[in-house]
Amino acid sequence: MGKLLSEEVKERKSGAVARIYQWVDERLGLSEVIELAKKKEVPEHRHSFWYYWGGITLFLFLVMCVTGVLLLVYYRPGDEAYESVRQITYDIKFGWLIRSTHSWAANLMIGAAFVHMFSAFFMRAYRKPREFTWWSGLVLLILAMVFGFSGYLLPMDELAYFATKVGLSIPAVIPVLGPWVADIIRGGPEITGFTVSRFFALHVVILPALFIPILIFHLILVQKHGMSVPDGEAKDVRTIPFFPNFAMRDLAIWLITLNVLALLAALFPWKLGAPADPLKPAPMDIHPEWYFMSSFQMLKIFGQLFPGAVGEFLGLAVFTLGLVLWFLIPFFDPKTEGGLRARATMYFGLFVLGVLVITTIWGYWALPSTK
Repeated sequence: MGKLLSEEVKERKSGAVARIYQWVDERLGLSEVIELAKKKEVPEHRHSFWYYWGGITLFLFLVMCVTGVLLLVYYRPGDEAYESVRQITYDIKFGWLIRSTHSWAANLMIGAAFVHMFSAFFMRAYRKPREFTWWSGLVLLILAMVFGFSGYLLPMDELAYFATKVGLSIPAVIPVLGPWVADIIRGGPEITGFTVSRFFALHVVILPALFIPILIFHLILVQKHGMSVPDGEAKDVRTIPFFPNFAMRDLAIWLITLNVLALLAALFPWKLGAPADPLKPAPMDIHPEWYFMSSFQMLKIFGQLFPGAVGEFLGLAVFTLGLVLWFLIPFFDPKTEGGLRARATMYFGLFVLGVLVITTIWGYWALPSTK
C-alpha cells in the first residue's frame, strides 16, 4: 500500500514539473534552444583541452560580477574608501572571503584569458571566418586588464596607491597628450579620493557597459562559427554534441575552477595594507599587477638603454607596435593551409609569448628586496 502511495506521489510531482516546463516552454521556446544545442557539434582531438579556457574565463567573470555586487553593498568610494574596505575585511561576516574571492577571480580570469588567447592563436582561430571573433576577444582582454587596473586602486591602501601612481606614469610619457591624459584619469595632478571615485565609476559602470555587449557579440560569433580545428587535426576529425556531452564537461571544469578559487580565497586571503599616505616615500618593492609587469619591465629596459623620456617613449612605442601587429595577424595569415606565412606567424607568436614570460619573470626578479 505504501509503495503504491509513493509511486502516486512521484507521478503527481513529475506531472506538475512537466506542466510547469510546458508553460515556460510555450513562452520562452526552451525546446527550440535545446534542439539547437543538440545540433551543435564540437571537434574532439588531442588539443580539445584548450577549448575549455574560454568557458573558464567566462565562469570567472560571472563570479566577479556576483562578488562585485555583494561588495557594492558596503563599499564607499571617495575619501571613505579605505575605511569601507577595512570594515568589509575585518568587521563584516565573511566580508574577507567575498573580497578575496573577487580579487582572486579577477587575477585568474585574466590569466585564463591569456591562455585562451594564445591557444586560439596557435590553433589558427583568427583565420577566415573568425576574424571578428579574434578581434572581439582581444578587446575583451584589454578591457579585462583595465578592469583590474581600475579595481586595484579602490581599497586605497599603500600598495594600491603607489602601484596606481606608477601605472599612471606610463601614459604620461606620451609627448604632448600624455600628461593631459594622465591628469584626466586622475582628476588632477595627484591621486586623491576624487581619483578613487573616478576609478569606481569606470570599474562598475563604464567598463561593464562596454564589456558585456562585446562579450555577447563574441559568444554569438563562437556559436555561429564553432570551434577552430588545428591544421594537423583537420582531416577526419570526429565531433561530439555540444549538449549534453561538451556542456557537461564544461560544467565539470567550472566546478574544478570553483574549487581552486575557493581554496585560494580561503587559504590565501587578499591582504589590506596600511592606508595610503602621499607624504610617505613609496615602498622599495612597488610594482604593478603581474599582467602589467611585462610592459613595466620593458619600459625600465628601454629607460636604461636610452636615458630620459626618450627611452620610456620608445618602450611604449614598441609595446604598442606589438599590440597592433597582434591585431593584424588575420590579414597576414588568412589561409587555412600551412605555408611560409603560417610558419612566420608561429615564430612570431612564440617570440611574443617568450618576451611576455621572460620580461615578467625578469621584472619580479629585479624588484628590490625589502629584507
